[in-house]
Amino acid sequence: MRILFVTSNRVGDAILSTGLLDHLIRAHPSARITVVCGPVAEGVFLRMPNLERIILLDKRPYGRHWLGLWARVCATRWDLVVDMRGTALSWLVPTRRRAVWRRLSGEIKVPKVEENAAVLALNPVPLPVAWTAAADRAVAARLLPAGRTLVALGPTANWLPKTWPAANFAALFRGLERNAVHQPVAVVFAGLGAAEAAMAAPLLAALPDAIDLSGRLSLPEAAACLENCSLYVGNDSGLMHLAAATGIPTLGLFGPTSADEYAPTGHHARAIRSPDGTMAGLAPADVLAAATQLIELVARESTPA
Repeated sequence: MRILFVTSNRVGDAILSTGLLDHLIRAHPSARITVVCGPVAEGVFLRMPNLERIILLDKRPYGRHWLGLWARVCATRWDLVVDMRGTALSWLVPTRRRAVWRRLSGEIKVPKVEENAAVLALNPVPLPVAWTAAADRAVAARLLPAGRTLVALGPTANWLPKTWPAANFAALFRGLERNAVHQPVAVVFAGLGAAEAAMAAPLLAALPDAIDLSGRLSLPEAAACLENCSLYVGNDSGLMHLAAATGIPTLGLFGPTSADEYAPTGHHARAIRSPDGTMAGLAPADVLAAATQLIELVARESTPA
């Protein structure tokens, strides 16, 4: 069985689509899957089982990138085309079956993962996953101290109004330090590039003992490092969704963006919203309370009855 899966150019949306891929892999263990995504999202899929190839979709003027993609996939007789972009492409390639994303109607915004699940009529909604390899886990073992309580912090985002002030992240960590039974270690995550480094720098200055992983990791390596953490707190970003996909307790911070649509998704994932729609309106005390509640919930669930 050959599957063509067309997904997002953005990291966060690409991660939110991995639940569908995980379902397809489980349902069709011998399937060969071709993933179409943007260059920045490539790392989401590099370790995916059943991956035949990744086609990177570089945007071109007047939508010419779609014509180039069609030329690369039209000669294959696909068994299933899953189009998470809702484009005309899925109707222009030969396939036995196609499943095309569309926005669910209604005034109330629904979680993006529910819209994704509707593409394949899945209920319950499959959770996003993060794929890693032994090499990625070896990187994590080299970078992170063993036997310590690691608190991951994600101070960056792709839009400045989505970022919580660095001083608030530092105050949150100090509060977690005071409440912790074991001395936690802060681990600061950020993506590649000068903009991400600039956003992470004030927090690293405020927490000089933190482990700095900003700009150092591929997405699979970041996922492997996150798997070693006891908690992730961060802005609405691709890293937030990656943390939730690994299954660790994840608290997403929301101001001007929609938590109804983009809250982190996972068994131990939660969102906290600013009362005034700005990130500055999120009080460190409120975030600390939400993080503490999440930690206590996980502890209760892990305690034998």
